[in-house]
Amino acid sequence: MDSETDWGYAVPKSDKRRKVSYMPSLNDIRTTFLDYFAKQGHEVVPSSPLVPRNDPTLMFTNSGMVQFKNLFTGVEQRDYSRATTAQKCVRAGGKHNDLDNVGYTARHHTFFEMLGNFSFGDYFKSEAIPFAWELITRELDIPKERLIVTVYHTDEEAVEIWKRTGVPEDRIIRIATNDNFWMMGPTGPCGPCTEIFFDHGEKYWGGPPGSPEEDGDRFVEIWNLVFMQYEQFEDGTRRELSAQSIDTGMGIERVAALLQGTNDNYGTDLMRSLIEASAHASSTEPDGPGKSHHRVIADHLRSTSFLIADGVMPSNDGRGYVLRRIMRRAMRHAHLLGAKDPLMHRLVPTLVRQMGAAYPELGRAQALIEETLRLEESRFKQTLERGLRLLDDELAGLPDEAPLPGEAAFKLYDTYGFPLDLTQDALREKNRSVDTEGFDSAMAKQKALARAAWSGSGEAADAAVWFDLLQTHGGTDFLGYETEIAEGQILALVSGKDEVETLSEGESGWVVTNQTPFYGEAGGQVGDTGFLRRLEDEDDFAEVTDTQRMGEGRLLVHQVTVKRGTLSKSDAVQLEVDHARRSAIRANHSATHLLNEALRRALGDHVAQRGSLNAQDRLRFDFSHAKALTAEELEQVESVVNDYIRQNSPVETRIMTPDDARAMGAQALFGEKYGDEVRVVSMGLDSDSGKGSNKSTYSIELCGGTHVRQTGDIGLCVVLGDTASSAGVRRIEALTGKAALDHLAERGKLLSATAAELKISPNDVPARVKTLLEERRALTNEVSQLRRELAMSGGEKAAAPEAREINGIKFVAQVLSGVTGKDLPALIDEHKARIGSGAVLLIADADGKVAVAAGVTSDAVAKVSAVDLVKAAVVELGGKGGGGRPDMAQGGGKDATHADQAIRAAEAILEDAQ
Repeated sequence: MDSETDWGYAVPKSDKRRKVSYMPSLNDIRTTFLDYFAKQGHEVVPSSPLVPRNDPTLMFTNSGMVQFKNLFTGVEQRDYSRATTAQKCVRAGGKHNDLDNVGYTARHHTFFEMLGNFSFGDYFKSEAIPFAWELITRELDIPKERLIVTVYHTDEEAVEIWKRTGVPEDRIIRIATNDNFWMMGPTGPCGPCTEIFFDHGEKYWGGPPGSPEEDGDRFVEIWNLVFMQYEQFEDGTRRELSAQSIDTGMGIERVAALLQGTNDNYGTDLMRSLIEASAHASSTEPDGPGKSHHRVIADHLRSTSFLIADGVMPSNDGRGYVLRRIMRRAMRHAHLLGAKDPLMHRLVPTLVRQMGAAYPELGRAQALIEETLRLEESRFKQTLERGLRLLDDELAGLPDEAPLPGEAAFKLYDTYGFPLDLTQDALREKNRSVDTEGFDSAMAKQKALARAAWSGSGEAADAAVWFDLLQTHGGTDFLGYETEIAEGQILALVSGKDEVETLSEGESGWVVTNQTPFYGEAGGQVGDTGFLRRLEDEDDFAEVTDTQRMGEGRLLVHQVTVKRGTLSKSDAVQLEVDHARRSAIRANHSATHLLNEALRRALGDHVAQRGSLNAQDRLRFDFSHAKALTAEELEQVESVVNDYIRQNSPVETRIMTPDDARAMGAQALFGEKYGDEVRVVSMGLDSDSGKGSNKSTYSIELCGGTHVRQTGDIGLCVVLGDTASSAGVRRIEALTGKAALDHLAERGKLLSATAAELKISPNDVPARVKTLLEERRALTNEVSQLRRELAMSGGEKAAAPEAREINGIKFVAQVLSGVTGKDLPALIDEHKARIGSGAVLLIADADGKVAVAAGVTSDAVAKVSAVDLVKAAVVELGGKGGGGRPDMAQGGGKDATHADQAIRAAEAILEDAQ
């Protein structure tokens, strides 16, 4: 038997292991999986709907664990602790979107099934790993020598279990990336993963996971086991869960492919039946020129049918829009196969025959699915035919393989409602592309015409000036990374919302030059200031008070006030940035990068920038974090930042593509927009780094701002504190360089002055202040006690009030002077103890504040409530509300002179008591 091609047939087993002469179907594999785990004590739980019931953040169910999310977090309890499922999933919108690749690769789908077994605080790694190995190697009879596993690089426990299970050391790969560490979100359950890969053989290109060739087709992941071992907290710390859980996911299509002797999911029995049904309905060959069309139709038939069965209907927004987009993509491919009449609805019976037993909702909704597909395809065919005719006409007049002009693609979009991605998909089979720049240009022209036709004012009129200048002159070249002084030519002068020829002495306006060293405000960094001088006569100069970005951010414009002489259009000028101010801004910006990384490492990877300010006098950094930082956390962050400042390592910049930058771990900053090339700023040598060049750098960020050349140029960083910026966002302010030194000097002066006042050493101030506070608390408590004793005695001239009986209830009322509201509950309790049974009302007046309290003994609360007594008294004292418990209540008033009326109001309540 050829170990690369002809092996691979296994079937579900009964009581003994056996091989047979036919390959297992996808339905066989699903049954084998569920039956195996049912025998291991797992509850077989039906698939949840594609519209999640318990997670409104998801557009569609995209994994098996979605329906169990609340079980993992402990919010929900069920009568089983082990479960197994075959979960239907869709990835075609939002974050998880595989739509554009479907039909052109071996394993991309919009719809797929995820087999899984789950443990909710029951078994863990030592059971989950052997379960997986036994199922794969014995139940499904996949050769052990064709399997490799990955583990998270620190999970030695998993390594040992795999070795005990029989996997050799050389077939266990340790992975250090988050590919093998799963997190539910910024906080909550998380843990390492172990993944099982199948080797399809040397005839396929690719390398094992973790290698540079890991994206090839040779080694394919078939099963992922997630060990929910820890709980992640908002401060970045983790601790082991008391109830550790298991979440696994096996892609049934991938397993079916390898068991059926292929590495192509579309070669499996289920997909093949749908492809052949498409070929039959369209009278074409399944593997002929229309091969990719059949694949798209087969995949999209599944996703659209299941979505309709779960209640999603085509519409122009939300889930319905995604459904319509999938439908129309499949329908266009049916049209390209030559189908003259609607085709999709005719394939539904084949799908129901293949999957209806496992998913009975398909059979129940079959009529609805067929009718929805037929009507949608009938409506779309008219639009499709008109659009494709225009597309063919445009292509007929082009040289072979020439891209479709952007104007034509835009016309399809604007006139026929053809989105750009649908046009690109239609051209893919013809080895054609779209002139996307031309499309964008046509789109921009349309927007410009719309703006011109709109009689706006204010900001809209101002924006038109910058738009026109951008179209005429292009963007400004920025030279400020390398120099703070440069020459340029004035391209335009703007005063108000109009372009002018000159700016004279005393006038203010905006200057646009072809190039400049001045940084325009962006990414949290403020705009530069400085001077601009006319080269022909250096006595003619203007003060630059700000620099901004206009015209889609591509124009750097200088706000100026002409101090002497005149500036004219076309003048050659020298531009000089305020060096001291720029240096302070650079220091703050570089310190912000170090601060960002220090916060991420101290608090956790959930920390992400939510805004920043890098000015000459301070820095401000907003970041995602749900609670205030402790003093210890602030000290730790400040200490780490200063460690890297003292390291005085070089600050390096590189230009690369956004994808390459993110691949090396660069952090994207809040509010930045990135084009085809990005600037990557790296600083700090990571003392805790492991092997690999990427790990040797402490901070790596995408950033267009200006920075110091060495971290030591920052000088010093002092964190001023941490405050709330908005819900879930904290704000840190800090100082660097001279501003930090000045701040520390001022703090030193305050400390010395305090020490002198206390006549002690500055080092003894904290202890002395603590002692004084303790003494103050003791004196405060003593005063309160004396007030209570004086009140209970009735003052210096009178005895404590005696209880009167009203309606059979003893009642004590007293007006107190110099007693605060917080003293009243204790006095109420003393009066209640003294009278034994009854009610008490106290009115206190201290420092202009009137307080009321009432108490009722436990045996009397059935007759009268302290809340009613307080509310009645408060009204007479000019207050509102009041509340508490039936035995103790409090309130406040405004006028103590009406104390007698308040007491009478309380007596009235007692008189009416039942």
